[in-house]
Amino acid sequence: MRLALFDLDNTLLCGDSDYEWGQFLVGHGVLERAEYEAQNREFYEQYAAGTLDIHEFLGFALRPLAEHSAEDLARWHAEFMRERILPMIGRAARELVERHRAAGDLCAVVTATNSFVTAPIARELGFAHLIATEPESLAGRFTGRVAGTPCFREGKIERVTQWLARLGLGLPSFERSTFYSDSHNDLPLLERVSHPVAVDPDERLQAEARRRGWPMISLRPG
Repeated sequence: MRLALFDLDNTLLCGDSDYEWGQFLVGHGVLERAEYEAQNREFYEQYAAGTLDIHEFLGFALRPLAEHSAEDLARWHAEFMRERILPMIGRAARELVERHRAAGDLCAVVTATNSFVTAPIARELGFAHLIATEPESLAGRFTGRVAGTPCFREGKIERVTQWLARLGLGLPSFERSTFYSDSHNDLPLLERVSHPVAVDPDERLQAEARRRGWPMISLRPG
């Protein structure tokens, strides 16, 4: 039995869905441009630098979910998929996922981006399993808070472990476990699997991959 785990943003997607969701809401007048756009960019830069406080960021990122109805959010997300996400899914990414699926591997997306944003993306890519940061909801509305451990850095290990346990499995259950990621923030999980793969890696992950002899691939067009 084999396991294939995939980061989403800047790995299977040629871009960052969390960042683009915020920009989409700004572009459609849902959020005030001057305030939100600057904060969104600042948090993205902190993520790239490895200095992001995930709880501070989630307080910012989940707030729009709590401020609008489920109907409006669903309508906006459908537009977001068409306008922003589908153009970011390349053929190479779809083919990689399909190769693992066709081989009978257990496949999952493992992403720090919240499940409201990412569940439709995972479905578009053909995944049955999504491990993501979970936004809390009560009585059918989001609260703006996080439910459980954010799926970020070491939290990805915890969340993957919990998911596998629900299936009666663990990482040692697999003859081969692979994790694809672009980011140095994912080093904790990359170090746990038997076959880490750097995908269009950032500078810090590229250096680590070269030092450790990990394979590096590109899923970007061209």
